[in-house]
Amino acid sequence: MIVEEARRVIRVEAEALLAMAERINGAFEQAVRMILDCTGRVVVSGMGKSGLVGQKIASTMASTGTPALFLHPAEGIHGDLGMIMKGDVVIAISNSGETEEMLRILPIIKRLGARLIGMSGNAASTLARGSDLFLDVSVKEEACPLGLAPTASTTATLAMGDALAVALLIQRGFRAEDFALFHPGGALGKKLFLRVEDLMHSGDEIPMVSAQAVMRDVLFVISAKRLGVTGVAGDNGELRGVITDGDLRRALEKGYDILEREAEAIMRLNPKRISRHELAAAALRLMEQYSITSLFVFDDDTSSVPCGIVHLHDILRSGIA
Repeated sequence: MIVEEARRVIRVEAEALLAMAERINGAFEQAVRMILDCTGRVVVSGMGKSGLVGQKIASTMASTGTPALFLHPAEGIHGDLGMIMKGDVVIAISNSGETEEMLRILPIIKRLGARLIGMSGNAASTLARGSDLFLDVSVKEEACPLGLAPTASTTATLAMGDALAVALLIQRGFRAEDFALFHPGGALGKKLFLRVEDLMHSGDEIPMVSAQAVMRDVLFVISAKRLGVTGVAGDNGELRGVITDGDLRRALEKGYDILEREAEAIMRLNPKRISRHELAAAALRLMEQYSITSLFVFDDDTSSVPCGIVHLHDILRSGIA
C-alpha cells in the first residue's frame, strides 16, 4: 500500500509535467526574450510553497548566468520593494493567481518600471490578467489525495523555472568555465575551476636526474622528492623518460644488478604528459586511463622541458574526486 501510494504520487506529478510540456508555446519564448533583453535583474516572488519554489528558481538562474534574486511579497509591502528597479523583470508566482500579498504589489511593480511575468495555475486569475506575459503551470490534479497540499503544482512550477533557466543558459552561450566562476567552492567548483598548474610541484620539487645518473642517485632522488617517480633529462633538460619506484622493484625482481647502471638503461620512454593549463579533472582522467600516478607538466604542447609534475595524491587532496 505504501509503495503503491508513492508510485501514484510520482505518476501524477510526471503526468502533470508531460501535460505542461505540451502547452509550452510562444509565450515561453517571449518570456526568455524579455529576460535576455532585461537591463536589470530577474526578481522572483511568491508566498508560501510558491515562495520556496521561487527561491530555487532565482538561485538556479543566478548560478547559470542570469542575475536574479528572491523577493518575499509580504516583506515587499513593508519596505523591500526597493529591491525592484526600472529595467528589472519580475516573475510573480501564485498557483491560484489570487494571493493577496502578491496582488498588492502588482501595481507598484508596474509603477517602478519593471516588466512582469506571471506564473500561475489559473489563466483567468488577476495575476494572469495583470501580467505582461503569462506562463501556465496548471495541473489536472494534485498528488495530495485531499487535493489540498501543493504537490504536482509546485513540481510543475519548479520545472517551468528550470526550463526558463536552461533556455537562458543556452541562449547566453553559458559554458562550464562560466559555471565554475559562480561555484568556486565544493567538489563541483573545484572540478570545473582547478587547473593542473594550481596543484603541480615546480622548481626544485620536480624530481629529475640526468640520463647518465647511476641508479644509486636515482634511488636517492625518488626517495627525497617523495613522488614515487623521477624524470630522466637529456642534455638540454628535455624529458627523455621516467623511472618509477615500480620500475625499480620489477628490475630487482628479475635479478638485475641495477645499482651501478645508468638511468637511461632503466627508464621508460614516451612518458605521459599534460599542459599546465588543463583542468585538474583532465589530469585525473589521464591517470585513470593509463593506470599511472604522476604526470609531468609542460607549458604547452611544443615544450620539451617540464615545468612541473602533478601526482594523484595532489588531485585527491584537492577534493575534486
